[in-house]
Amino acid sequence: MKNEKVNLDQIKSQGQKRKGDWIKVGMSTCGIAAGADKVFKTLVEEKEKRKAEIAIEQCGCSGMCHAEPLVEVCVQGMPTVVYGGVDEETAIKIIDKHASGKYLLNDHIFNIKVN
Repeated sequence: MKNEKVNLDQIKSQGQKRKGDWIKVGMSTCGIAAGADKVFKTLVEEKEKRKAEIAIEQCGCSGMCHAEPLVEVCVQGMPTVVYGGVDEETAIKIIDKHASGKYLLNDHIFNIKVN
């Protein structure tokens, strides 16, 4: 095995090149304990019902365990939003209102990242 240097800036820029709309659900132990597995399942089911074109992925801990389950949503033309305390009902609203309707769920916003 060769000794290769890892360029963290290059890895970061590759991650930023993701195209299209996406949703990430924090699925570390703290997220799962708070119900993230149910939220993830609901998001996938609702996406399939609506034939929505949005990627739904799992990710690890973001260090905000007190706000779990956390769901990050990136939809073109909108800021990237992290929703906290997401339950199955809110997951349905994320698909219906945010991903499809381009409407923010103000009651559940934990953080907004301006793109």
